[in-house]
Amino acid sequence: MKKLNNLFKSLLIVLLLVGVSVDGNAQIKQTASVEGITEYMMDNGLKVLLFPDNSAQTITVNITYKVGSRHEGYGEKGMAHLLEHMVFKGTPNHPNIPEELTAHGARPNGTTWYDRTNYYETFNATDENLEWALDLEADRMLNSYIANEDLQSEFTVVRNEFESGENSPSGVLMKNVISSAYLWHNYGQSTIGNRSDIERVPIENLQAFYKKYYRPDNAVLMVTGKFDKDKTLALIQEKFSGLENPDVELRDIPTIEPPQDGERRVELSRVGDLQIASALYHIPAGSHEDFAAMAIAEEVLTDNPSGRLYKALVDEKKASGLYSFSPFTKEPSFLYINVNVPSDKSLQVAEETLLGVLDNFSKEPVTEDELKRAKANLLKQIDQISRNSSYLGTYTSEFIGAGDWRLMFIHRDRIENMTVDKVNAAVQRYLINTNRTVGLFKPTKKPIRVAIEHTEGLDELVANYKGKEGLDAGEAFDVSYENIQNRLDSGVLEKLPIEYGFIKKNNRGETVTLNFTIRNGNVNDFMNKGKIASYVGRMLNKGTTNMSRQDIEDKLSELKSSAFVSSGNGRVSASVNSTAENLMATLDVMTDMLKNPVFDEAELEKLKTQDLANIEQSKTDPQFLAIREMGLLNQTFPKGHPLYNMTIDEEIEAIKAVTVDDLKAYHKEYFGISDNASVVSIGNIDEQELKTYFNTNFSDFRNSHNYEPILDVYTKNTAANESIITPDKKNAISFGMLAMEVSREDKDYAALQVAGEILGGGFLSSRIANRLRQQDGVSYGAGGAVNVDNNSKEKNSSAFVYAIYAPENAAKVQQGFKEEIARFIAEGITQEELETTVKGWVEAQSVSRAKDNELAGLIGSNLYYDRDMTFQKNIEEQVKNLTVDDVNAAIKKYFKNYEEWTVVNAGDFESLEIKKEDKKVD
Repeated sequence: MKKLNNLFKSLLIVLLLVGVSVDGNAQIKQTASVEGITEYMMDNGLKVLLFPDNSAQTITVNITYKVGSRHEGYGEKGMAHLLEHMVFKGTPNHPNIPEELTAHGARPNGTTWYDRTNYYETFNATDENLEWALDLEADRMLNSYIANEDLQSEFTVVRNEFESGENSPSGVLMKNVISSAYLWHNYGQSTIGNRSDIERVPIENLQAFYKKYYRPDNAVLMVTGKFDKDKTLALIQEKFSGLENPDVELRDIPTIEPPQDGERRVELSRVGDLQIASALYHIPAGSHEDFAAMAIAEEVLTDNPSGRLYKALVDEKKASGLYSFSPFTKEPSFLYINVNVPSDKSLQVAEETLLGVLDNFSKEPVTEDELKRAKANLLKQIDQISRNSSYLGTYTSEFIGAGDWRLMFIHRDRIENMTVDKVNAAVQRYLINTNRTVGLFKPTKKPIRVAIEHTEGLDELVANYKGKEGLDAGEAFDVSYENIQNRLDSGVLEKLPIEYGFIKKNNRGETVTLNFTIRNGNVNDFMNKGKIASYVGRMLNKGTTNMSRQDIEDKLSELKSSAFVSSGNGRVSASVNSTAENLMATLDVMTDMLKNPVFDEAELEKLKTQDLANIEQSKTDPQFLAIREMGLLNQTFPKGHPLYNMTIDEEIEAIKAVTVDDLKAYHKEYFGISDNASVVSIGNIDEQELKTYFNTNFSDFRNSHNYEPILDVYTKNTAANESIITPDKKNAISFGMLAMEVSREDKDYAALQVAGEILGGGFLSSRIANRLRQQDGVSYGAGGAVNVDNNSKEKNSSAFVYAIYAPENAAKVQQGFKEEIARFIAEGITQEELETTVKGWVEAQSVSRAKDNELAGLIGSNLYYDRDMTFQKNIEEQVKNLTVDDVNAAIKKYFKNYEEWTVVNAGDFESLEIKKEDKKVD
């Protein structure tokens, strides 16, 4: 359809609302509406979902194609995921998609799963951005290049992503267990695919796969956020109505996995320290009622800290931690449980305990109290997602892939209405050893098998579903600097030295965000405290004199709210996410945690065991080792200083040294309000009620240690290029860092922000990403940034670059870093790069201000540094007025050649010329 003039657009909107044909036979008709989400259908089969949220100030465009790894054939393993990469390579009308995404300040991605592939962009809510995003998705639905030259460069990138997963023993074990659990069905194949298929797929096969599945009648387009419904429908009609489907109809003939007829066992032998035990059970598809029953059972088993497995394994010190997941799939799914076992514990005992609890589950039925707690936890998660429209847009993709978006609400309702009888019946049916994959085959004379019925009656299930009343859409909040400052109620509380910053606005679901920060003490106060400060913060939610750890979790789930607390040297932070109705009760929980922690010995030992196990697991991890070595090479503080970078052995020693008495003494000495505290809250709040609350509830929570910041003043980095050898790790990493003496109050800040974006930021469009991923094809993830200090007294800023890659490509990565940084300094940037980056940076700032949690952080920073929104507005004006000469001058002033950077490389290098010193990890 040709571009419509304004008069014709207005007419089109009217016709759309009554379902009248426009532009020949093209129509878009409303077909369903549930809780604020409205479904439309176009003549070409494209399904459209609109979900307005006026309070979002952003728009998310998400398109879901009903194709994933389940649809791959012989020799095609990983093709759906590979195609996800290729669709970012451009179209005739959008030849450089990464650059466009950066220019629009978008937060984009694409993901592939068993039943679906989705692409999304979240951006500032403007008509121009929305039209661009819809045009982009319409164009790459049918017109993506899928060119052989792009495929050749992307082979190594996807292989690199594959290899990065190979570094994780838990990930590899999970992949092998799932593969062993499925003899025929493609759910047994990982989405990342088979390395040989990735490397050998012919371009003709990939093009055929694209043409087969990327089509209007196999896609669901969802738009969420702040937009005009009628204008958006008109735009969708304009962009998508002319797209035609291939002549060949899509036929979905699924493979049905036969019932498992005996326990299976998998063993993995790789370099590492942490032991792992796991178990998998086949369960029904997401659309089956028993999937909700098993979600409850999973929560009863694995919740931290109430879960039966958690109590038997972690509380009893047989394991350091556990996790589980069960994907919401279109066809019969699985429940997977992973248990981490430190090397000083018995793997056999942990495995016996794991399987013992699972085998006894049907003999010890789920109780009403367990059901109530599991429901509260799961419904809290669902409720928080439903109040975040930008995340809801992509979350819906899981249910679209599983058959229909309305399953999202049906699944919620089923959890809400679940009974102990249904849960226990499901446990007895599915959690049996012949339906389990752990290891060895065990013959038996009387096999017990469970045949899980295939998905049927899905259309009837969702056809007449109405759902509940949708949440209020909220107000359209102007995120301009002037409006934010005008709406901000700030000052100091009448009775306490607590600065406050409140913005009252009507959010969808009456959501409230609150941050509370207390600062005390000076550098001398925190010398030789080791890990005590961080453990105090992490223990605050583990029980108080009034509430047990379980009571805290249950109360927050009942309130459908979150309250997180942490502490460092001289700083205590609390963050709350709640609603207007439940805010005060949630603050009571937060206050109790801050003022009355019990510091239970058993809970402390669990934390310490978990941390020691994590260090043990990370001893051979390239990224962990490289980052730690970077800190050691640039060590500027003496041992015992609160900012001292510990070695691994020193950190282990510091963890083991922490005692309950240490925590109690620290809390008594350093917790409470002295002369520096702040509270920031945004959303459906009563400002006076909040002021009264903090004045009243913290009047007896005082401290005499006045605050002096612990300064980390700029020092020149150490010029080095070292490598750490990590045997049997298929993925390597390199980090480079250059110190810079500058702060955000300096005139060069704006230029350095743009320089950093061009060098390493953006969405696959930076100099580093272009070189190592797009051009050389050696890295899945490569980029960098310039981080500028907020504090003018420290000016401790830096530039960094990074890349992950196969070890054999180390020399190419080093060459790419060296040449691109040298070219950056010598040649500077171009006018086109400047314009694109400035536009994207400005848009990105607007997106950030539209998110309450990020805006709350910005306001808190302004209170601390005695600034207002004028400071950020002036920086934005400086960015907008930058010239190429301004940025190039800053580059020459602050950037140095690669030889002057601190560079650390970690991987399984056979020979590496770049190193000055090799350190081998056994």
